[in-house]
Amino acid sequence: MTSENVSGDSTTRSVRRRADHDLGDCVRVLAEVHAHDGYPVNWPDLPGAWLTPDSLIASWVAELEGRVVGHVGLSRSAAGDVAPGLWSERTGVSTDAIAVVNRLFVAPSARGHRIGASLMAQVVAEARGRGLHPVLDVVASDTAAAALYERLGWQLLGTVEQQWSPQQRVAVRCYAAGI
Repeated sequence: MTSENVSGDSTTRSVRRRADHDLGDCVRVLAEVHAHDGYPVNWPDLPGAWLTPDSLIASWVAELEGRVVGHVGLSRSAAGDVAPGLWSERTGVSTDAIAVVNRLFVAPSARGHRIGASLMAQVVAEARGRGLHPVLDVVASDTAAAALYERLGWQLLGTVEQQWSPQQRVAVRCYAAGI
């Protein structure tokens, strides 16, 4: 677990592995984010299952003053993930050596405390510690998330159109962690 105070701020924030008992809080925060930002674009029928995909390697929560306010996951590449293929084509690295950062969200009320950056640092460290290169994709319209990734040094691999359903075509920006 990492814990720190933001310079000039007495607020305590921490990042730790997500435990089973955190899932209810994570779903609550995800619902707040969905209502505020529209993420995820399509609300899952079973949000708890959406946060625990079969491909999941590990996940973390962020706490602010002891309250769960954020989440991030690290997964193996799954069907529909475009970023691993783009990184593999660019570098010649097998997709088996790539991990996908996913399910990143921070409660609207907790923003401005570097929670997203802390979660990203944790997930990147875990991927690299496992010998995996982290990649991710984000809906192109989510400019705040894209700005975070770019501030953190992530490289834009490209923007790809994906057909999510017969009625829904979405532009997705694909990123890889800086080297």
